[in-house]
Amino acid sequence: MVELCEKPGVPGCVGDGEKHMKTYTIAVLPGDGIGPEVMKEALKVLQVISQAHPVSFKTEEGWIGGAAYDRFGTPLPVETLDLCRRSDAILLGSIGGPKWDNLPTHLRPELGGLLELRKSLCLFANLRPVILFDSVKELSPLAASRILKGVDLLTVRELSSDVYFGEPRHLDDNEGVDTMRYRSHEVQRISKVAFEIAQRRNKKVTSVDKSNVLCSSMLWRKVVTGTAKEYPGIALNHMYVDNAAMQLILNPGQFDVILTSNLFGDILSDESAALAGSLGMMPSASFGLDINLYEPAGGSAPDIAGKGTANPIAQVLSAAMMLEYSFNRPDLGKAIYNAVERALNEGFRTRDLCPAAQSYVTTFEMGDAICRFLNHT
Repeated sequence: MVELCEKPGVPGCVGDGEKHMKTYTIAVLPGDGIGPEVMKEALKVLQVISQAHPVSFKTEEGWIGGAAYDRFGTPLPVETLDLCRRSDAILLGSIGGPKWDNLPTHLRPELGGLLELRKSLCLFANLRPVILFDSVKELSPLAASRILKGVDLLTVRELSSDVYFGEPRHLDDNEGVDTMRYRSHEVQRISKVAFEIAQRRNKKVTSVDKSNVLCSSMLWRKVVTGTAKEYPGIALNHMYVDNAAMQLILNPGQFDVILTSNLFGDILSDESAALAGSLGMMPSASFGLDINLYEPAGGSAPDIAGKGTANPIAQVLSAAMMLEYSFNRPDLGKAIYNAVERALNEGFRTRDLCPAAQSYVTTFEMGDAICRFLNHT
């Protein structure tokens, strides 16, 4: 049968792939804006997987974000948290939008919904892969440059501390205060995730900090350096965040695993995602102590919600990451990745991937194309 890790989502623990049926419970949180549309396509892909392989998925939907606030008066209902805690993994759509921007801070979808979910589930490590598909490389802002060859990097971002959660924190008419704080065990925990994943990739970690001026970064560098001694096969180098931002443009192919803090990771992972030409292509994963969450890296795009033009690839590839990391089936995750690549190679493009002069397919049609090629693998 599929061999599970002692705790779901521990990097480096892969199932043996024997062909016995296994059922996984997934909390599905469609979210706001285009979230429900692209989620539908990801679930369609999982259905194809379950028909062709000895795995099955039990899904249950929950409310989060602006949609939850409109229905229940809170962006994170207790029922949603309960659903997440009793599931094997969480598949989340994008949340938020201008409609809810004027709510009190604790009721906004991004803060009272997503950040509170991360905090409640102890999600501490965010993974943002960037792989440039050859068939759409012309969409990258660096398309004309030779440096784009071989871009395949992963940002491992600490998710549970830093200025997003540090205290004191307050805002009044004269002052806004956020506290940047790290404790050694938090840095060591995220470092281990990065080193473990690097062992499955190209065995190189670039730790990004600002240790020339920030005390929290001085601690960061010290702990990362110490943790690296447990992984003698991994090459570690350190880089200041301003230089890292520049190097992502000058030579992105030099990076394998980027390890960094919450604030710096928030910025750098979006910058690196732009290398692929569209956030609609970018999946992500958030690891917790007991459960992992998978979501697109982009926003809810309320301006195109309901129009059938959203790109479902980020949501589909988030489901592929779920299969690899939480369900220990990297073979099935790779099958989805290959189906996405084939769809792109055959010329299927949603509007964000398509120059204005060309025709494009709908969200539904892109999902169908991926399913069709998945059936032929």
